[in-house]
Amino acid sequence: MKCEWALRRGDSPELFRVLGTPDASNVPHADVADNSHALMMYRQMVALRVLDERALVYHRHGRIGTWAISWGHEAIHVGVMAALRDTDWAFPSYRENKLCLLRGMSPEAILAGCRGQPEGFWNPHEWRVGSICIPVASHVPHAAGFAWGEKLQGRDTVAAVFFGDGATSEGEFHEGANFAAVTRAPVLLVCTNNQWAISTPVSRQTRAMYLADKAVGYGIPSVRVDGNDVLAVYEATRQGAERARDGGGPVFIECVIYRAQAHAFPDDPSAYRDDVEAEKARREECLGQMETYLRARGLLSDEQAALYRSEALASVAAGIVKAEALPTADPELIFQHVLEEQTPAMRSDMERLRAVRTRYGSP
Repeated sequence: MKCEWALRRGDSPELFRVLGTPDASNVPHADVADNSHALMMYRQMVALRVLDERALVYHRHGRIGTWAISWGHEAIHVGVMAALRDTDWAFPSYRENKLCLLRGMSPEAILAGCRGQPEGFWNPHEWRVGSICIPVASHVPHAAGFAWGEKLQGRDTVAAVFFGDGATSEGEFHEGANFAAVTRAPVLLVCTNNQWAISTPVSRQTRAMYLADKAVGYGIPSVRVDGNDVLAVYEATRQGAERARDGGGPVFIECVIYRAQAHAFPDDPSAYRDDVEAEKARREECLGQMETYLRARGLLSDEQAALYRSEALASVAAGIVKAEALPTADPELIFQHVLEEQTPAMRSDMERLRAVRTRYGSP
């Protein structure tokens, strides 16, 4: 089953799907993944969903800091990562801080990072996952430069960079995409088009018919994928990675979903949108679609589904206990590893911090 990679504006408006209809009742291309592979992807999606659900509860309790909600994005995260080799790299935005879980990192390490603990600031080389960049789109040039460097050294590494629809309105996205195209860097530009950049809808961000059209000006082939279909995301990524690895240069994969939840807490989506579309999106969300598909093929029972969820719940619960048991992080960490040499303003701020801690006996 081949994706239709488009190089002309407005081409291929139909979303690439494997699961057929949204209820997964018609699966014309079930051979994309064998049974064990499909079940593994479902299990990973459950793990990400549970981590997201529990992290929101911990956030409301004040036990972790800001948490970017990724409910309904699991098919994109799992589908892309499952199609990459272990030697390939991922460059996440803040909404993909769970990707390390798919590479074997423990939940406590991810949650520790949300508590400001240095144990949660992972070594990118250990997990082959770049550090989180909070400024929107700022990591796209990082991925392009990294992939080009790997190419220059004769390696066949592919870099997948994740970003949202709002990132395509940022200059750094365009700089990174243009650089990747010119150098034919093996980069997968994975755009999660969930229709909203916080409170700004796509219709107020761009006049492009599709976000994938933005790749056309750089000579980058693109495909639009149903982001609720994990097998479609997997297959598009697999084909894109194969093309990039063989010297074909970057590709743009637009994963189309709808952000059914809030952007993050304390965002309140009812203040800026009608919830009708969100309700429809919740009924057609990715985890439910994959579960329906697996049950229809006799691969998933009630007991198995309950076991996967209970295992994930236990893992995350143990993770927050371990993360909370870590010693309080040194506040001076915020001044380290920011710049090669501290600026006068940074040195002044650090001295003020030390003075306050001395005066009040703060840890």
